[in-house]
Amino acid sequence: MATRAIQRDKVKIDATGQSIGRLASNIARILQGKNKATYVPYHDQGDYIEVRNAAKVKITGKKLSGKLLSGKTYYHYSGYPGGMKTTSLQTVMARNPAEALLRAVKNMLPKNRLQKGRLKRLKVHND
Repeated sequence: MATRAIQRDKVKIDATGQSIGRLASNIARILQGKNKATYVPYHDQGDYIEVRNAAKVKITGKKLSGKLLSGKTYYHYSGYPGGMKTTSLQTVMARNPAEALLRAVKNMLPKNRLQKGRLKRLKVHND
């Protein structure tokens, strides 16, 4: 049985005014290759994605408490006692808005050995 060469396209997305969750789910679909007729879950057939204007993404819902972005919190646990670190969405957006979109996409991808390669094909810019 001959193996086929994977046809990867380059997809450019403008994030201006788009909701962060809906944008992340569309990006995750394209990275997995679910938009292609040849999709199978155990092959990585997704496309390359370049996202522009990540700083202009729209935050909606309960993540907005008042006009602050303190409703969403990211957690990181080192494994040691007292090693729980928390970061609010407001801090992440101020430091690097691309990281917020990357985290959303990463959490929407399946947690398997294909995840790392899929994330490498995603480039996010803050233009």
